[in-house]
Amino acid sequence: MFDSVEQLSQRLDSAGYFLDPILTQVVFLAARLQKPLLLEGPAGSGKTQLALSVAAAANTHVERLQCYRGVTEDKAIGRFDESLQRLYMEFSKGEHEDWQTVQANLKGRDFFRPGPLMRALECEQSCVLLIDELDKVDDGFEAMLLEILSAWQLSIPEFGTVAARSIPFVVLTSNEERRLGDPIRRRSLYLRVEHPTPEREAEIIASRTPKAGESFHREMAGIALSFRNYSLEKPPSVSEMIDVANALQILGTDHVTEDQRDVLLPFLAKTEKDRRHLLLREGFKSLLDDGARFARSLAGPGGTAI
Repeated sequence: MFDSVEQLSQRLDSAGYFLDPILTQVVFLAARLQKPLLLEGPAGSGKTQLALSVAAAANTHVERLQCYRGVTEDKAIGRFDESLQRLYMEFSKGEHEDWQTVQANLKGRDFFRPGPLMRALECEQSCVLLIDELDKVDDGFEAMLLEILSAWQLSIPEFGTVAARSIPFVVLTSNEERRLGDPIRRRSLYLRVEHPTPEREAEIIASRTPKAGESFHREMAGIALSFRNYSLEKPPSVSEMIDVANALQILGTDHVTEDQRDVLLPFLAKTEKDRRHLLLREGFKSLLDDGARFARSLAGPGGTAI
C-alpha cells in the first residue's frame, strides 16, 4: 500500500489525520507485514477515522463490518439470495437434466450476496477492512473471524472456500466494553488510541477549519480538554469538536462565549444528564474558563504556538 513511512505520513497528513512518528511506523509495518491492526481506546478518540484515513491515503475503499449485539455471520460473510434462486427455478423449468445440476447452479456465486468480509477478499486491489466495535459481539462471532485473519480465506457452508484475491489491510476497533480474546490479540498489532493531546487536536481542527486563526484552534482544543476532564457521561469526540468549530465559523465568530451556551449544547451535551450539568449557573462558564486557561498554555511568549 505504501512505499515508505514518509509517504504514509505525508498522505495521512493530507487526509487530515495526524499520527506521531512511532504510530505511523506501526501502521506502516502492519500494512507491509499484512497484520491486522487492533485499536483500543475510548469512544470518539479517532479509531474508526484512522481506518478511513489509511484508505484515503492508499487511494482505496473501505469494506466496513459494523458490529452490534446480535449481528449474524450472514451479515458479515453473506448469504444465498433465496428470492433469486426461486426466480431462477421458475424460469429454468425443463432446461436441466437432473436435480443435481439444478442444485449445483443454485449454489453458485451468482446467487450469493456477499457481506463485507467476503467482499474484502474478492477485491482485485487491496482494500481496508474495518471491523468496527468488535467488543460488542460475543466470543463465538469473534472466533469466526480467526480464519480470515490467519489464512485470508472464508469457509462457507454449501458454497465452499473463498480465498483472497488480495490481502486487505484490516483494522479492528474496540471501545473495551468487554475484553477481546487472546487469539485475536495474537494475530494483531496492538495500538492504544486515546484522545489526542491539545497540541495535536489544535492541528486536527486547523486542518478542517483552515480559514480560522491559530488562537481559535487553540481555544477549541482547550475547550475539548476541559470538557473531557469534566464528569460528563459522554465527553465530546474529536469529530464533535470539529463540528463545534465549523458551527462557529458558520455563525461568523471565532470565539466561544457564555451567551452561546444554548446553541452549542446540542453539539457538546449528548445525554440529558450532561445537558443538565451544563445548564447549571456556572457549569458552562467554568468549563470555558478552564478551556481558555488550557489554550493559553498551548502558546508561548507573545502567543506563538509551542
